[in-house]
Amino acid sequence: MTTKGAKQLPHERRKGEAALSDFAEFVDKQQALRYPSSKPMNAPSKPDPVEHHEELDILDSLNLGGSEPHIPLRDILLAPADDTTARQKLAEHIDERLSEGHGEAVFDLGFENNSESMRLTREEWDTALKGLKETAKQVGADCNILLTKNVGGDVEIGSTTAGNQSKDSDCTGKVLIRRVPSTIEQVIETRIAVVGNVDAGKSSMLGVLVKGDLDDGRGKARVNLFRHKHEIETGRTSSVGMEIMGFDTMGNVVRSDTPGRKLSWEEIGKRSAKVITFTDLAGHERYLRTTVFGLLSSSPNYCLLMVAANNGLIGMSKEHLGIALAMNVPIMVVITKIDMCPPNILQQTVRQITQILKSPGARKMPVLINSREECINTATQFVSQRICPIFQVSNVTGENLDLVRTFLNILPHHGRYDSDAPFEFQVNDTFSVPFVGTVVSGIVKSGVVHAGDNVLIGPDSLGQFTQTSIRSIERKRMGVPAASAGQSASFALRKVRRKDVRKGMVILPKIEGQPPPKVYREFVAEVLILSHATTIEKKYQAMLHVGPVAQTCAIIDVDRPFIRTGDRATVAFQFVQRPEYLAPGDRLLFREGRTKGLGIVMSVGYDPTKPLMPHQSEGGDAQGSEDANGSVDKGAHPSAGVKVGA
Repeated sequence: MTTKGAKQLPHERRKGEAALSDFAEFVDKQQALRYPSSKPMNAPSKPDPVEHHEELDILDSLNLGGSEPHIPLRDILLAPADDTTARQKLAEHIDERLSEGHGEAVFDLGFENNSESMRLTREEWDTALKGLKETAKQVGADCNILLTKNVGGDVEIGSTTAGNQSKDSDCTGKVLIRRVPSTIEQVIETRIAVVGNVDAGKSSMLGVLVKGDLDDGRGKARVNLFRHKHEIETGRTSSVGMEIMGFDTMGNVVRSDTPGRKLSWEEIGKRSAKVITFTDLAGHERYLRTTVFGLLSSSPNYCLLMVAANNGLIGMSKEHLGIALAMNVPIMVVITKIDMCPPNILQQTVRQITQILKSPGARKMPVLINSREECINTATQFVSQRICPIFQVSNVTGENLDLVRTFLNILPHHGRYDSDAPFEFQVNDTFSVPFVGTVVSGIVKSGVVHAGDNVLIGPDSLGQFTQTSIRSIERKRMGVPAASAGQSASFALRKVRRKDVRKGMVILPKIEGQPPPKVYREFVAEVLILSHATTIEKKYQAMLHVGPVAQTCAIIDVDRPFIRTGDRATVAFQFVQRPEYLAPGDRLLFREGRTKGLGIVMSVGYDPTKPLMPHQSEGGDAQGSEDANGSVDKGAHPSAGVKVGA
């Protein structure tokens, strides 16, 4: 990810890659403080071997049920149907697993909680499966067999059908248990950002996945995803497109019974137990600002990197991969157009992707997915962010698309959201709907909000908040009474004009007797410089992205004389146009054309009398100039750098 015309030396590139990996772990720890989670998803960051074992411990802990210290799981599963105590314990175990998995869980039938084999015969397997299905029905869930071993049937794995008889006589299998949603709010939601270079086939593949029909090789499948006339004419996405894909409780894709007809969002939402929301982003370098905004504002749970088999990882693909790594989001790679690519070029592309993913900057473990068994095992272990599955598909012939659908179906929930924290909502887009009024859409970062609640929206150009109330709430174009942390939603606001709201604003609860929220023009962040041809000093300006906020920022103080590529430094930034609502722990990315660096907010506000580098030789002059800048700034903008309404 170097800038044009600035060739990095090998040792400089290695230094930058190692710094990126270490910084990503630091950001992950800070994110745990910003958005605490009820689950221990933030494993402490230590050297590779230790961290890997801790992630495996987390996987083991997901299987821990309250019944383990007392009765083995085998005895509970094989208990007679009239044994109410055993059925009650099994129901509690399933309910706990579903709660941990946010409504779904993959059950290893044939293994105890400590991974020891139950040594089930075929008759015992049938008895255990029947008991599991009946108990799951009692807790309001459905069971779907993903794969079996030594059982036979349609989902039997290939290693046993091929005649491998070495200690493989035990009957085992993986069963997907998914809760039947009683209301729309209980539908599982997973957000995936789709990135890649221009002409990688992003929109085409989403069209094929969502609609079910194959592409004709000339862009037939992508037409439904485009939002503008010029996108249809050029075939290139220039805006942030949204598309959803639904799965029912049995893991089947929700589609129309009429061939060629595309279901509406309302129909998909009502028939689905799990919904995948795809954010289709632009691949052209001209639209990088839009792509970065879409990546950061949509708060994706996963990132899907599309690579054309005949082109490889070129151009903006590396830029997008670097941003995804900086966000610490699990990454999947899909190689498209394998039907038109010679085998030797395809091998070369796979080798290149594998090499880049194994580099010190990424530190991923690439896994080529060629069978259903590999697909299911990788998806269940995707809790570890080190794993990076690679699919090879064709949108024209449909090759391996079933593996992608299966993978998306059992993709585990990922993300940190706290529903008990105070409500916070980030505005990603604004609309003016006839007979409804002003509508804002975005992500609920924390807390819960209900229709009719009194809220504050802001800050405006003066750093002030406007009081309003929520008229109604919609999720996936369906009305709901409430929205909770981690969900994407749209709010209709009362007595607010669309011209008074913008992308980057936040909606906070209105609490009587409490002062308005504080906003700041200055903040201090720890940053990592990814690529810059020269040095960065004070007064350097760049476009800064913090979630949906995109605004020009100037550096007003650094903890050293200058910073170069690969350096980590503490920097004080100042927004050029208006103050914004930030909080310690927010991730940021700044760029000047291509990405220059990334960081995390350490504190809001900045005191010029306490410079970040106190022992500088020209401390007095530098401090005086900062004081002068501060006074001019305060004269021009009354609310800059000070809390509002305090």
